[in-house]
Amino acid sequence: MNCLVLSVDYRLAPETPFPGPMEDAQDALHWLHGEAQQLGIDKRRIAVAGQSAGGAMAACLALMTRDEGEIQLAFQLLEAPRLNDQIGEGEESNPFTGEFVWTRQSSAYCRTAYLGAGNSSPYASALRATDVEGLAPTFVAVGALDLFVDECVEYCGRLLRAGVPTELIVYPGCFHGFQRAAEAQVTMRSHRDSLNALKKALVG
Repeated sequence: MNCLVLSVDYRLAPETPFPGPMEDAQDALHWLHGEAQQLGIDKRRIAVAGQSAGGAMAACLALMTRDEGEIQLAFQLLEAPRLNDQIGEGEESNPFTGEFVWTRQSSAYCRTAYLGAGNSSPYASALRATDVEGLAPTFVAVGALDLFVDECVEYCGRLLRAGVPTELIVYPGCFHGFQRAAEAQVTMRSHRDSLNALKKALVG
């Protein structure tokens, strides 16, 4: 499968908090769509994708794009995305997640850096969206020990109830960023799963 990949060098928080990074992503998508003929790509087969913070931004960009109504995305591929800026504590927290690599403390710091206080926009945190109908078909992959697994499951459930074609894979025993173990069988499997999902969405 031939596929053009545009990697967005968006501005970073805390120097540039929300909405700056999302505006960069939106501008890049508009540029790509506008230059589709020159780049030799099909406007009907444009997907957004990302991992971790990139996955969070891809999910939010899909919402922004749907609401704007100018571009029809073909697919969104989200690997271990942070979809909920509200960190569960106490009885709300999953006792098996967030213990390795990416912790609740890490997420709390990043939330403050990116959002400050009191920002509830779904374009900053996709799970805050009250309406997910009409979003592009979605693939979500996350580890069972990942801090974000519960919000991924919840978001996929909402997508399914809204009639959005959705696939979710949870990798047992895997924490956030497990693909750093590049030679691990589960890492290679996860790469295959994501590529197969993308190929199925764009090629059929």
